[in-house]
Amino acid sequence: MQALGSLPRTAHPDLLVGTSTFDDAGIVRVAEDRALVQTVDFFPPIVDDPRWFGRIAAANALSDVYAMGGRPFSALGIVGWPAELSLDLLREILAGGQDKLDEAGAILAGGHSVRDTEVKYGLAVTGLIHPGAIVTNAGARVGDVLVLTKPIGMGPISTAIKKVRVSEDVAQAAMECMATLNRDAAEAAVAAGAHAMTDVTGFGLVGHANEMAEGADLTLELELGALPLFEQSLELVRQGTVSGGARRTLSYLGSRLGLSPGIDAHRVTLACDAETSGGLLIAVPEDRVDALVADLRRRRTPAADVVGRFVARRGCSVVLR
Repeated sequence: MQALGSLPRTAHPDLLVGTSTFDDAGIVRVAEDRALVQTVDFFPPIVDDPRWFGRIAAANALSDVYAMGGRPFSALGIVGWPAELSLDLLREILAGGQDKLDEAGAILAGGHSVRDTEVKYGLAVTGLIHPGAIVTNAGARVGDVLVLTKPIGMGPISTAIKKVRVSEDVAQAAMECMATLNRDAAEAAVAAGAHAMTDVTGFGLVGHANEMAEGADLTLELELGALPLFEQSLELVRQGTVSGGARRTLSYLGSRLGLSPGIDAHRVTLACDAETSGGLLIAVPEDRVDALVADLRRRRTPAADVVGRFVARRGCSVVLR
């Protein structure tokens, strides 16, 4: 973000969403009734199983399109690969990514690979959307309620998986959660008339919630006790197992983050820690939240929890209560 801040802003009549609010994807109009949603995401393995790593990385990249209200259409693979590693592992990673592309109904059109000192994999994804149907991260309004569609805690869980500090059952459940597409959640959000939406990834839930609040020039009151937590994640934080993302997020936010007296510091850490392929944060009018939650539960999204409310701006961007 600091590097982007020093660059000149791109201005073009067909650039419908750019970098001004650090949204999930860029959107470019190509016709009166069609726009392209464009995004790219890749990272090193966060789990040991290569097939599941491929699935998680692909789901994470596809999520940016869903977070804008779009439909993934095509993708290009991105690979960094050490020369000494077996190509059988790479084939498993690519197969995992293809699993999620098939599920999303998106076309793999090619890709690019380079030699690297560590494994990296991800996708550059192009989606389709009508210019009048775009949902950005900056459209929340006073009184909107915030809904979260996956439990948080993947930062400490992923760290614990690498250190063999969780059972195989917990690790498997975490991989399945991270690999779950946000397609159903996005469809429910659009049907409910969501005003704003973003997905929860490397900046942590609080970091992405802050972008929503600042983009709308509002304050978000976030209820820590209402956040759905993945099994064992809070216990791991209490034991000191975190990914390191929490410290960076807290440092970045500074005075923009308000903490209510007596708040649980470990829950704050968990809410600020990095997530991988997290759920959607959906800002919806209060009179539609019950219908949205019911639809999410019908679709069996990993979570469907009301976690906060947007109010008129009063100093801090996000207040944790």
